[in-house]
Amino acid sequence: MKKKWILKERPDRVVVKQLMGATGYAEPLAVLMVQRGITTPAEAEAFFTPRYDVLHDPFLMKDMNIAVDRISSAIDKNEKILIYGDYDVDGTTSVALLYSFLSRFSSNLDYYIPDRYSEGYGVSKEGLDYAQRNNCRVVVTLDCGIKAVEKARYARQLGLDLIICDHHLPGDTIPEAVAVLDPKQPGCNYPYKDLSGCGVGFKFIQAYARVNNIPFSEITPYLDLVAVSIASDIVPVTGENRVLAYYGLRQLNSSPRIGLKEIINSSSSGNREFTIEDVVFKIGPRINAAGRMNSGRKAVELLVSEDITKARAISLEIEECNNNRRTVDTRITTEALRNISDDQRHSNVRTTVLYNPEWSKGVIGIVASRLIETHYRPTVILTESNGLATGSARSVAGYDLYQAIEECSDLLENFGGHMYAAGLTLKKENVKPFARRFEEVVSATITEEQMTPRVEVDIEIGFDQISIDFFTLLNRFQPYGPLNMAPVFLTRNVEDTGKGRVVGAGDEHLKLELCSEATGTGTVPAIAFGLGNMKDIIYSRTPVDIVYTIEMNEFRGTRTLQINIKDIRPSSEN
Repeated sequence: MKKKWILKERPDRVVVKQLMGATGYAEPLAVLMVQRGITTPAEAEAFFTPRYDVLHDPFLMKDMNIAVDRISSAIDKNEKILIYGDYDVDGTTSVALLYSFLSRFSSNLDYYIPDRYSEGYGVSKEGLDYAQRNNCRVVVTLDCGIKAVEKARYARQLGLDLIICDHHLPGDTIPEAVAVLDPKQPGCNYPYKDLSGCGVGFKFIQAYARVNNIPFSEITPYLDLVAVSIASDIVPVTGENRVLAYYGLRQLNSSPRIGLKEIINSSSSGNREFTIEDVVFKIGPRINAAGRMNSGRKAVELLVSEDITKARAISLEIEECNNNRRTVDTRITTEALRNISDDQRHSNVRTTVLYNPEWSKGVIGIVASRLIETHYRPTVILTESNGLATGSARSVAGYDLYQAIEECSDLLENFGGHMYAAGLTLKKENVKPFARRFEEVVSATITEEQMTPRVEVDIEIGFDQISIDFFTLLNRFQPYGPLNMAPVFLTRNVEDTGKGRVVGAGDEHLKLELCSEATGTGTVPAIAFGLGNMKDIIYSRTPVDIVYTIEMNEFRGTRTLQINIKDIRPSSEN
């Protein structure tokens, strides 16, 4: 699939030169800084050295004082509290955070994770019934609840006091709860709107700690969970999230909770420090696998465990779940791709909507993402659950999937999510009408540019500018994530030295050794995942242009710089 390269406009040269003079940074690094809105030494210091004192006052969040008062009252009266969260990474880390923290002050606690298959996403009637049966008085929802208008009424009928902590966009009506913490709700003046669900939970414990004179240093150990949620839920790594992720990664690498340490050990990553990318590809999938293949409750058990023997046993169970998940999602992805290629109706459309009642509900979100890698268009994958069609949707860069699904809401039983990912449930007889409507809506609103995969390139450099010192300074831009992605570089007219080869199952990838006649510098090792189809061009020693990120590769204790190629194009095409 051919990608469009978008080279960002170079910032004002005067501003770049001034920043170079003030910081001593080389021009490419100064350009990267200005592209991120950093134009003064003071802004550079704030960006490169995140500080706790820029975190916002938690009481700026609407209803925070009410939520803290109610949870404090429940603890004082020894009322039973149920911590309720979704079964994904953000939900389970949120539950683990609040449960671990409150267990310091109350032993009358329980937690609940809905079953993905029998209950589905969000607050369920079964979960509220569980709370009543187990004599809970207060239910705190995390990473869900902002659209649970009917369930909030049901909770009130059961005599439950509901505190909603969420970060998703609300619907037209805010649920009637004791307190609703969500920076995106109308009337909330909290300055930073992009917290993860676990981030909202952290602000809750920050507020509780302040009221109860608990030093801030006693809540920072919970930031390992917040960092995992920020990385896995793909929220912007800007502002407050950057600070929370920065210190959360420090906690994760220096003194992680027992459960996370066991996951790190099972991922076999050696001794190098974990990054946001490592969390996304190694920690997140394992936590998610519990909810996909077994129960999200198992993930919470691991994350709150203080017994290393128990944590190790649970971690092994989750590792097995993750291995099973890989097998299942690979099989379903293969079936889905075959369905598309075998059905001519998929050849001239702008969406993919597939339904198979036999597919596993636990992996259809992953499958949707994988299909976009081959067929770049908004995608919905549906299966059957509890007599209904239920599924996951994923979007392409720049296209608001949530709004498109909202245009089809009269055909849906419920839906939720955000611009790039959503979940939905509908009657089985509405699957075909939904597919037609979704195609109509997307076709009318998506642009040709959005239908073409893009690689955004920050700056063009030569191989002579890549060095250990350059990488060390570049590394200060971490943690990476949405709105602060790893810088992508362009270098023109390079070629393989003749040592390049295909690697991986099915010869999918390229392992290269590149050189540049223009700079006359030494060779640069490179990996190009998924670009094995370019092997003939590489073997012919044809000059190529490449776009890539720079990383440190560790192999058998040896660390070397390498470039990670995102796309390759013959130089003659540019």
